[in-house]
Amino acid sequence: MSTATEILIETEQEVEVKTLPDNERQTIIHCSYNPEAAVRIWPSTFLIEKESGRRAKLITAYNISFAPEWTFGNQNNSFTLVFEGLSKECSMFNLVEIIPLPDPFEVRNISRNQTDVYNIRIA
Repeated sequence: MSTATEILIETEQEVEVKTLPDNERQTIIHCSYNPEAAVRIWPSTFLIEKESGRRAKLITAYNISFAPEWTFGNQNNSFTLVFEGLSKECSMFNLVEIIPLPDPFEVRNISRNQTDVYNIRIA
């Protein structure tokens, strides 16, 4: 009876080092709001590019609750939203919360800047 023996041979391979692609960018939105208001954010909040209609997804949020919880006026009455990066072609976008209730967050016609960090006021 013969048995087969498997021999594993490891070979060196060249590994190419690449820099992160441009789509690894993020867009940061710092928001301030009325201290008498209660706020929350839905995961269905997007940055929608005006030219293409492409949606940049919300990655995370700081100092604000995700629905259905509420955040009541915090120390600075502000919160931060972190989104996927906008495409290179984008020059203007909308911040839109797509929800099944009245009065979603909407800030329209935000002009793109070189840093992709924005400060906005939520009415």
